Amino acid sequence: MRGVAARTASGEAEGGPALITLTPLDEPALARLLEAAVAGADPLDVMPPVDGPPGWIAARRAAFLDFHRGRSLNPATAVERTWVVDADGIAVGAARLERHGDAVEAGIWLSRDARGRGIGREVTQLLLAEARSSGATRFIASTTPENRGARSLLAGLGAALTIDGGEVRAELPLS
Repeated sequence: MRGVAARTASGEAEGGPALITLTPLDEPALARLLEAAVAGADPLDVMPPVDGPPGWIAARRAAFLDFHRGRSLNPATAVERTWVVDADGIAVGAARLERHGDAVEAGIWLSRDARGRGIGREVTQLLLAEARSSGATRFIASTTPENRGARSLLAGLGAALTIDGGEVRAELPLS
């Protein structure tokens, strides 16, 4: 995924399967990602909390941009690689990999209208391929007990799931 990776989603969208691409995060892609978040996600689902009234207020939008610039775009502070998830050319979420020793931690969020279409499964497959090519030996992820879709997807891939309070941790060997 040095450039753009593409796959066809297994879930049916209107008019057939969606073409899924992962675009490496840069400033233009970050602007598209913010648009996708504002249109289809709760701020608490896609970024750390920001004081103020609920919703996508100006301060929260600025914090979203700063968050991603700090974690992915600024070479001095970057801790992960992030991609914009596109379905048929439209930004619908983000995917990330963060290195932890011999493991990579994956994270995905999708806008509400992109969920349940098989996009998460395809993005996970692309992240697994990238994790393997990076030399990682373990793929880890976390979700909430209420997120049945993510739990089912991870278990279906063979990940061992453990529950610790309000977090479900998944670990999958990459050998």
